[in-house]
Amino acid sequence: MLVAASTECFPSLPLSQAVDTIVDLEYTSLEIDIHEDGNHLRPSAVAANMEAAITACRNTHRASVVSYSVRIDAEGEEHYRQFAACCRLAKATKVVTLTVPSAELGTPFNQEVEHLQRLVKLAEADGVRVAIQSQIGRLSEDPDTVVVLCDNVEGLGVTLDPSHYLCHPAGPKNYDRLLKYTYHVHLRDSTKSKLQVRIGQGEIEYGRLIGLLSKVNYDRALSAHLLDIPEVEHFAELRKMRLLLESLM
Repeated sequence: MLVAASTECFPSLPLSQAVDTIVDLEYTSLEIDIHEDGNHLRPSAVAANMEAAITACRNTHRASVVSYSVRIDAEGEEHYRQFAACCRLAKATKVVTLTVPSAELGTPFNQEVEHLQRLVKLAEADGVRVAIQSQIGRLSEDPDTVVVLCDNVEGLGVTLDPSHYLCHPAGPKNYDRLLKYTYHVHLRDSTKSKLQVRIGQGEIEYGRLIGLLSKVNYDRALSAHLLDIPEVEHFAELRKMRLLLESLM
């Protein structure tokens, strides 16, 4: 397994500075966010200027890009056009996994299946895989729903974020059944009442998770996905996360 960090850990920095900071923290792999509401790459910009996007994603000071997180605001056919552009970017930069959000709670199940089937078909044309992100407030907040989605959409996987199942409004959810569908992993430390706390003060069982992933032959990235906590040294937390994960490998 690889230890990586997401550029979303530094949402206020330009992409190049976020990458530089991750490299300075001695991460050798990273995940780049392509979010329309973000400060790094935007899906609309990728679709408008592919060469510029490829250049930006290759300028990583020899750190390997292991995944892209994609959030598209556009609707209808424009949504799929921008997603297809992100797939071409992934192919050009030799990235296999794209993480996307699932639909908000209340979305008809069949509608989401059809949407995800189309995304997977677009991705497969470029040799890319689609994973839905574990996220409270969306269909993926329920592990059982994720299993049904993955079973109904051939080729679909999950970007597993244990924090969203530990700190669940209805109480902790067991996510072990998702391991065989896992294409990527997001990590921080959490409690049952707080989505993110200082590393070592939460209840995420990193060793158990890594052991379970090993049993399903998961050999991809464990990506630090920490947001800034007021009065907590963000750089130190990211460094602790890297050292902790490396010690468990």
